[in-house]
Amino acid sequence: MKVLKWFLIIIGALLVLGFAGFKVMQHQTKKASPEGTVAYANGDLKIDVFHNRPYKKGRVIFGGLVPYDEVWRTGANEATTFTTNQDLSIGGKLLPAGKYTLWTVPHADSWQVFFNKRMYNWGVNMDGVASRDPAEDAVEVTVPVEVLPEVVEQFTISVEDAEVPTLVLAWDRTKVSVPLR
Repeated sequence: MKVLKWFLIIIGALLVLGFAGFKVMQHQTKKASPEGTVAYANGDLKIDVFHNRPYKKGRVIFGGLVPYDEVWRTGANEATTFTTNQDLSIGGKLLPAGKYTLWTVPHADSWQVFFNKRMYNWGVNMDGVASRDPAEDAVEVTVPVEVLPEVVEQFTISVEDAEVPTLVLAWDRTKVSVPLR
């Protein structure tokens, strides 16, 4: 009976320490890449984007920290989510109303942007590889890169009112725009 009691106490203590350690690690990570939320509304259309916003901090971003030609979780920490309350046409492809994870493959002159149906707890697996499952992609579109005259220090996602609402991703001197029709 004493052995069982001590066994349960040790297991309970390990669980509490593990949970506390996870929360501390999560808090420390979020300080370097704080959460950001975009809330866009125009008439009946509502779009929400949740992402984590890392800083440049003097680093080479695209082609360096974020390699070219590899899937990127499009931010830091958790996978970025994109929610729309209405069907959208993106690159001539239908994106039904719903919640998606947003993934990108940056190239020097263009980016592939993926709206994925699956929700992921974290943006990468334990080995650091993006956790996106391509079979779950709802829409994929390729958009050109715009080179900015000024550095954007912190990764930024916005939805801008242009001719049509446009999802904009900007960091360092790179900007990509995805029209949302």
